[in-house]
Amino acid sequence: MTILQTRRRFLASAASAAALGGLSTLLPALIPGAVRPAWAAAPLRLAVERRVLEVMGKPASVFGIRQPDGTSGLFLDPGQRFLVDLANRAGEDAVIHWHGMTPPYAQDGVADANRPLIRDGASQGYDFEPRPGTHWMHSHHGLQEQRLMAAPLIVRTVEDRREDAQEVTVLLHDFTFKDPAEVLAGLTGGTMDHGDMNHGGGHGGGHGGAMPMMNHSMDMKGMGDMKGMGGMTMAAMDLNDVEYDAYLANDRTFDDPEVVRVERGGRVRLRLINGATSTAFHIELGALDGTVVAADGNPVQPVTGRRFGMVMGQRLDILVRLPDEGGAFPVLAQREGERQRTGIILATPGATVNKVAGLADGAAGPVDLSLERRLTALAPLALRPTDAAFTIRLTGGMAPYVWTIDDRPFGEHRPLTVLKGQRVTVTMVNESPMAHPMHLHGQHFQVAALNGTALAGAVRDTVLVPMNGSATIAFDADNPGRWPLHCHNLLHMATGMMTELVCEQTI
Repeated sequence: MTILQTRRRFLASAASAAALGGLSTLLPALIPGAVRPAWAAAPLRLAVERRVLEVMGKPASVFGIRQPDGTSGLFLDPGQRFLVDLANRAGEDAVIHWHGMTPPYAQDGVADANRPLIRDGASQGYDFEPRPGTHWMHSHHGLQEQRLMAAPLIVRTVEDRREDAQEVTVLLHDFTFKDPAEVLAGLTGGTMDHGDMNHGGGHGGGHGGAMPMMNHSMDMKGMGDMKGMGGMTMAAMDLNDVEYDAYLANDRTFDDPEVVRVERGGRVRLRLINGATSTAFHIELGALDGTVVAADGNPVQPVTGRRFGMVMGQRLDILVRLPDEGGAFPVLAQREGERQRTGIILATPGATVNKVAGLADGAAGPVDLSLERRLTALAPLALRPTDAAFTIRLTGGMAPYVWTIDDRPFGEHRPLTVLKGQRVTVTMVNESPMAHPMHLHGQHFQVAALNGTALAGAVRDTVLVPMNGSATIAFDADNPGRWPLHCHNLLHMATGMMTELVCEQTI
């Protein structure tokens, strides 16, 4: 035990020192091939690899993150360490971000000047204490996430084990047969220098759509004040950037949905993950009443309902009870602003499972802050004065298709610099024509205000900032490193909507 404890202390101190600039000399001890004692626990094995997925009767070449037995992602038991060897068999360089985890800086799964990509054919080792809850893993390189380089990451608690509820994990995604770089080029007019954004050539061939939705919800009033696009402005509210070919729940559409067998009168814990690249969803429970018990893996005061909004990167844990008489119960995810939907079906033994249409009767409205306002953390931040307060503006727009923070794309950004131990607030003011799900690496935060109204909201890692609105987050900076703060619409991040929180070790 002594050797392992010493090594873990070294990992923590190394990550802290990294924030002070000595990272390059420490990296060899933190990344692949770090020698473990022969008697240490065997690491879990994950591989990033290619696979063929059939979508609406057509084959598509996509990625997967799987265990040797084919299980997608990881499901850890209470007290189990995140001790993982990740092999890259994708045919191209990659890196996997452990979304929701707060590991040491060098293990976050983001490539930068200090942290290299995992080369094709190479492996990377990870060893840290995982954060409990419903989380996920996905590529943080180029546009690989759009090609389904994503999987669940579930860390169960002792309380989860005691709970008399069946667990059902659902990973939502939007899907295109096109090369994602083509899709982005359609939005930018081909003017963007994609650099390393185009990895993987023509994944999936040239079937089908994923057409850009420039100005999808344009409000044609007030033309005299419009600008851009040859005198025309962008929409009063643009809900979606792209029209996708399909929307997936655990890799399937309602043409062939996953049917999960459940008990009559039993309880189900839905672990819902919005892993979509560019799509927010309304979760619809139909005849079932649901109780939200966690947001982004963190417990909240119970909130009941049958409809809940989820933006990209967010997770919700929802408890439902099946009626004693049984039946089949679709759990729907409908795209905001549209009729398209996906989902799974909960069915008790002997129940007739009817076909569910992939189109709802009517279009859904925008995902808004109605759920966020109702969420309250079970373990809120302690009350204390703010040591460092920042305000950033979410800027950019559809034409030209460039999304920025304070009118600066990533690379020209101004990092937010704090010291370890400080109470930090960041107010994000959205001046752009779209809503943005903003995600912070390395820290979880409490939602402290929405549109200027203070609240003691949920503790989470991704929050929606609506158009013409604002969100304030608060956290204690306890994890040294350079942590991305970015929009979790991949297309917005790819064109510049990202900055960094630099947490420096107190001297």
